[in-house]
Amino acid sequence: MTATQTLSLRLPVALLAPVAPTTNQVFSQLMAEHKDRLFRFVVRRIGDATEAEDIAQQAFVEAALGYDEFRGEARLSTWLYGIAMNLIRNHLSRAPSRRFQFEDEDSLSELPGHTPDPERQHTLTQQIQLLQRELADLMPEQREVLMLVSLDEMTYEDAAAQLSVPVGTVRSRVSRARAQLRQRFSAAGASWTH
Repeated sequence: MTATQTLSLRLPVALLAPVAPTTNQVFSQLMAEHKDRLFRFVVRRIGDATEAEDIAQQAFVEAALGYDEFRGEARLSTWLYGIAMNLIRNHLSRAPSRRFQFEDEDSLSELPGHTPDPERQHTLTQQIQLLQRELADLMPEQREVLMLVSLDEMTYEDAAAQLSVPVGTVRSRVSRARAQLRQRFSAAGASWTH
């Protein structure tokens, strides 16, 4: 048998085998699809765009370096957001003063936007301050899952995968957090709309 015959006998088998994308292709696609969303996810939690960009970049780097350890039990994007969440937790634990950054009204006046009438603006300001206080008073587990589901618009399933808890736990934490916020808003004489 000649070398040409050997090649022709093995060619059909090679064509039937699926071609796996390279790691570079996988991460190029992952970055293209999630770069902006991951940045917004991080910046919402730490409040500083420059640091959020660094953390988001670090999440991609750590995901690429640890790709061999990815077990495939969840989607790759869920795994990436889990890495980002761990980096955020580490960042916040090292710098607790950076958890929330509250701006005074002078710095906010420079931002463009539609300004409601003064009475409406006062009401909105009071509601936002109340919401910030009440969110801070929630149990961390409830606050975290409420932020993922409500603010980041994650599904219960994705939030459960990211937090490594059952979907039922996510549902109950969200329900309890919303009920507590509703009750606290009512006690303060404010309306709660979800």
